[in-house]
Amino acid sequence: MPKKITVSLPDATLREYLQPHPDVTILEWDLSGEPPQPHIDIVVPPYMGGPQVLRGLEAVETGLVQSQSIGYDGVAEFLPAGRVYANAAGVHETSTAELALALILASQRELPRLLQNQQEGRWETRPTASLADRSVLIVGYGGVGKAIEDRLLPFETTVTRVASRERTDPRGHVHGIDELPSLLPEHDIVIVGVPLSDATRHLINDAFLGAMPDGALLVNVARGPVADTEALVRHTAAGRIRAALDVTDPEPLPQDHPLWGIPGVIISPHVGGASSAMRPRMGKLVQRQIELMLAGEPPVNVVLGG
Repeated sequence: MPKKITVSLPDATLREYLQPHPDVTILEWDLSGEPPQPHIDIVVPPYMGGPQVLRGLEAVETGLVQSQSIGYDGVAEFLPAGRVYANAAGVHETSTAELALALILASQRELPRLLQNQQEGRWETRPTASLADRSVLIVGYGGVGKAIEDRLLPFETTVTRVASRERTDPRGHVHGIDELPSLLPEHDIVIVGVPLSDATRHLINDAFLGAMPDGALLVNVARGPVADTEALVRHTAAGRIRAALDVTDPEPLPQDHPLWGIPGVIISPHVGGASSAMRPRMGKLVQRQIELMLAGEPPVNVVLGG
């Protein structure tokens, strides 16, 4: 007898990307309030709802919890014991890489100044820094790091890759993170895309920023607490280095926080993955998990409980 499964979505936005199937029932539940039934085979929590929403799973049996985010810092604290949890690897890498590149170009070509000039009707011509011929250090060489590299190379940059451990892959040498002190002074642009963990919390600290050369650009598309905010304020306010941040600590960044007003700092409000590419790719991932479950196969992207 065919297996029948139930899938809960946080709202209706992903429904259009799922193929109707006689053995699949789609429900809507955002993990608040009572669950619609005592057992749900695949639960998709809200996007950007924070790990705290996972407390709602205490009242329901689940086969798979399918996150809409790549990162899963803090999840283990709130995920009920014995649950299988998958992340959204493959969904956000392209959009995050696009934003990283946009932030770099905006900083190098001084787009904030040009936009201000446009508002004031000022025609000011002066040369800006290029992206071409820059040396770029990518710290965190997972899916996002590779996607960023793919987009940087056509801009005629020199890219150095850093991961948690030294290794060689089909693209060449990957440095270990313990080599950062010697690598940072040699690079014009430093992009950080590591997962948040005890090992990476405040990775971007006073020593890290102090090792970057004058005029260098820091790009953080990881998590806010990967950077020591006080150190970041000190180094950027001094005008020695620049920063382009899609994430901050805290989030949301308070309106009166000094980072907002520092020249040379560009801030976007944690929107790296939030583009029109997200929902179709997320829907494709949920559809794949459904098909695997119907076939009796294990899910993909399992990061906890598998």
